[in-house]
Amino acid sequence: MLSPSTSAPGPEPREAVSLAGWRWPRQVLLLLGVLSMAFGLYTGLIRLGAEPPGVLGSVADFHGAFMISGFLGTVISLERAVAFGRVWPYAGPLLSSIGAMALVANAPRLGAFAFACAGGIMLLASASIAIRQLALFTVTLSAGAACWIAGTLQWLMGAFTPAVTGWWLNFLVLTVAAERLELSRVRHLSRASQAAFAGVTLLLLLGSARGEFAESWAPLTAAGLLGCSAWLLGYDVARRTVRLAGQPRFSAIAILIGHGWLGAAGILLVTAPLGATAFAYDASVHAITIGFTLSMILGHAPIILPAVTGIRVRYSSVVYAPLILLHLSLAMRIAGDILERSELRIVSGFVTILALAAYAITLALASAGKNVARITRDI
Repeated sequence: MLSPSTSAPGPEPREAVSLAGWRWPRQVLLLLGVLSMAFGLYTGLIRLGAEPPGVLGSVADFHGAFMISGFLGTVISLERAVAFGRVWPYAGPLLSSIGAMALVANAPRLGAFAFACAGGIMLLASASIAIRQLALFTVTLSAGAACWIAGTLQWLMGAFTPAVTGWWLNFLVLTVAAERLELSRVRHLSRASQAAFAGVTLLLLLGSARGEFAESWAPLTAAGLLGCSAWLLGYDVARRTVRLAGQPRFSAIAILIGHGWLGAAGILLVTAPLGATAFAYDASVHAITIGFTLSMILGHAPIILPAVTGIRVRYSSVVYAPLILLHLSLAMRIAGDILERSELRIVSGFVTILALAAYAITLALASAGKNVARITRDI
């Protein structure tokens, strides 16, 4: 999901070498994150009414926690641990995986405690980088991790889920935006552009502090999302890399479309306030989680997977099909939300799962020959 080129201070070379053989633990942690996503997708279908409750019916209300804290929390904290280059940050993705499994066992308090601890580990790692390299992007990374903790603690104390969601969404938005800001420094950003970034970040934080997703009107959050989208579309280095060919162009397209959906979420909050229709909240949330965040994951997976797991990934232009399918599914979902058409919402859920599965299969098939050849050579 994130870029492997983070220029934060790294570990000593000797320590980096000592972690070079940690491929299989990283692969296990990533697999646990994917397992959390599977639970999240299935409980999402239950909530849409597409699947009977079954054995997971009792934990269907944890759909958001599975996806944001279980899946995305594990993936993001794992990537940050790899970038940090030391052993102790790996406790973050391990704890978030434990939290997801606790939810499967219908132990939400244990799960929330594990998620809060995972966020604490990530905040500690991010803050230690910010202390050594004080910059807007390192501070924003720390703020994103703090949002994960704040939302989880509120959830642990029994807060209304939409109020919690605002903090969790900021965890995703600020983490990704900080990484894109770091990469965009090659453009020598002016003080005014950096001040604008800080301003939209403040708006998002104030919106969460006011619990706007639990209200019928979310002006600060809407302004923050629109501002963040405009900033990223204007300054992201993807505007340059989209002119290249192959993998760089695919990643840039996925990133820029994601930035567009972030703005769409802000527009939805303005034109279809949270109390306007039964599913207005759902439309805004999924414009961020599917349109922005999952699009980032699809765009960055071929780059991040080798860095995190050691598994070599080969690009294929066929991956455009799952990307298009993912955004088509989101368009269907938002249309179903606005029109209050349950059948459209249900179909969109299956199309989203199909897009993610097709993407994984496409990458696996495209990379199979390369990895088989590598294994044969090693033997």
